[in-house]
Amino acid sequence: MPTTSYAHFSDVPESAWRWPSFSPAEIACRGTGAIKINTQAMDMLQTLRNRLGKPLIVRSAYRSPAHNRAVGGAPASRHMLGTAFDIAMSNHDPDTFAAAARDVGFLGFGTYPRSGFMHIDLGPARSWGEPFPARATSFEAEVPPAREVLAESRTLKGSGAAGVATVGAAGIEVAQDVLAETQSAILPLVPYLDTLRWVFITVALFGIAVAIHARIDDWKRGQR
Repeated sequence: MPTTSYAHFSDVPESAWRWPSFSPAEIACRGTGAIKINTQAMDMLQTLRNRLGKPLIVRSAYRSPAHNRAVGGAPASRHMLGTAFDIAMSNHDPDTFAAAARDVGFLGFGTYPRSGFMHIDLGPARSWGEPFPARATSFEAEVPPAREVLAESRTLKGSGAAGVATVGAAGIEVAQDVLAETQSAILPLVPYLDTLRWVFITVALFGIAVAIHARIDDWKRGQR
């Protein structure tokens, strides 16, 4: 397992870095910035990334001995060898991820559902930790767009009532004009149509009031 160490990840020459999905800063020690590159482990990590087809969020990779002690790591942690990675599960299904990691050659697995990551390393073969809870989907639930939330709001209901009533009032007015000009035989109905038009106007005003009230109420509930 050839390894190369640098005092800081900024010291890594571009010619020595061949893993396009990751940067030296992601693999370096979070406490000191030092980095130890195990080419076999990095090749396997890149292969895993290519197989899964989505980003691997590295929570921890190489750890210096001092940083490993500071975070409570195991005394013989593979992180100090540059052969272990803690990967966030926020954008992965844990079962699918673990199966793919085994396929590319990782042997050690630690599951940390409360912290949301999985530890993988080159071995020996072993596993520990609690299982991740079953998920309905492979990803975390997404927040619905504001437009979809608004569609469920009473705002649209009030606005819809106002719109229908406004159209109805306008239609009655047109009907009055048509009847007055072309249907003299039923002119006695025109006054009733005028009353109906005012009914529609009243409904429209009520709908607007409901929409305004609902809009304010939705805003208070954080629905906007």
